[in-house]
Amino acid sequence: MKHPLESLMSAGGILLLAFFSCLLLPAPSLGLELAQRLVARFHLMDLNQLYTILFCLWFLLLGVIEYALIRFAWKRWFSLDRHD
Repeated sequence: MKHPLESLMSAGGILLLAFFSCLLLPAPSLGLELAQRLVARFHLMDLNQLYTILFCLWFLLLGVIEYALIRFAWKRWFSLDRHD
């Protein structure tokens, strides 16, 4: 029988893994000229706002990648519902 909070705990664990990955993997670094062009293009206030958005997107991207990889590995090799 599955625990009612299993899906919530697995998603929370994967987001925690993504958070740790963000601490270990550096976010993409933009050059000053490119960063200033992006600030002007998206009508942002300053570079801090641009990098806040960049880090949030980086965090979400790593979370999605880790979720997909861990879910694939879980369903492929560790699932109890396997039919070999």
